[in-house]
Amino acid sequence: MNLRLHKEFFDALHRPDAVSGLTHTFYRYPARFSPLFAQAAIRAFTKPGDTVFDPFMGGGTTLVEASALGRRCIGTDINSLAVFISRVKTTPLSEGDLLAVHSWTAEIMDRVNMRKPPVRAIDWADLGYQRNISGKSTWPIRKAAELILANLGGLDTEEQRQFARCALLKTAQWALDCRTHIPPVKQFRGQFLRYLKEMMDGARDYADTLRRLAFRTDRFEHPLSLCVHRPVAGIEGEVKLAGFFPPRLILTSPPYPGVHVLYHRWQVRGRKETPAPFWIANTVDGNGASFYTFGDRKRRDLGPYYENLRAAFSSLARIADENTLLVQLVAFSDPAWQLTTYLNVMEEAGFKEMAPQGAANSSDGRVWRRVPNRKWYALQKESQPTAKEVVLFHRLA
Repeated sequence: MNLRLHKEFFDALHRPDAVSGLTHTFYRYPARFSPLFAQAAIRAFTKPGDTVFDPFMGGGTTLVEASALGRRCIGTDINSLAVFISRVKTTPLSEGDLLAVHSWTAEIMDRVNMRKPPVRAIDWADLGYQRNISGKSTWPIRKAAELILANLGGLDTEEQRQFARCALLKTAQWALDCRTHIPPVKQFRGQFLRYLKEMMDGARDYADTLRRLAFRTDRFEHPLSLCVHRPVAGIEGEVKLAGFFPPRLILTSPPYPGVHVLYHRWQVRGRKETPAPFWIANTVDGNGASFYTFGDRKRRDLGPYYENLRAAFSSLARIADENTLLVQLVAFSDPAWQLTTYLNVMEEAGFKEMAPQGAANSSDGRVWRRVPNRKWYALQKESQPTAKEVVLFHRLA
């Protein structure tokens, strides 16, 4: 089967632009793909009113772009942190909401005073969610975050509070994740204010986009977005999604075989991991890294990975029809053998690969791209990290 790709799609795939626009900068989720690529794929393969589904939604890039283009969008993920972020990014805020957050911002900085008594999150600390952020250099950031969280009650609605949590999550990630030197609290406070303003501007643009779409269609007031916390396997029985399927486009980036991506932790002061993002987002973790990556990368045959992949895509085949196009970005620690196995599993699950016409840039007839500034932990210690991805196109066999 063949698929003709237009130049616009190919150009968007290879553009090195930084992630920006709408609500895309609300959080730096690992392994997110370009909004330009998502936008190009949605424009190329769907029309307004169609359903776009991302079964591994991560930071919600597909959902934001789909809703902004007038498509109904659904996303699922097993990571509760991903669900929190995607819901915040796809929840339109009114001007009244944004004014309320702005007013709260003017008051909150007076309350984030390190001389004030701490408001310890005892329950979260006892469960280990503040691990590695209570040391000599990190405890001031932890205390500042606790003071901000303790004052979320000054906001009127849950949507406003979730928005503020996300701003704090973004700031704490900036202050703690992959940093050798932790910034002082004064700098943390200033960055929190800057991020809040930046996010309010993005939220306003997103809400304005949805409002403009409402005047262009009488099918719905604004594009419907739904984020569900669940695995892909068994999705055909999910009651919440009844009436949405079959989707016209499944656009996603699944966990990569043999590639270690830390979806659920921050790395503090070197490689000390902390589950603090779940505490800030008020959501629960409880699973090891292999849970989020389909299996332990140390298994050289990647057996558990491919078993989970087969189960997930078998369920996707059950909610698809002959009009559904599956587009995915995938990277491999060793594509020489992993790509072949991956495609065999896809076929076993019920999907047949389509050969792109007019855009292939490799001798294998596929579209590959190199992602700038991305580092992976590969399957073997002696392997070189790779940031090369392939775009795979499938329809039901």
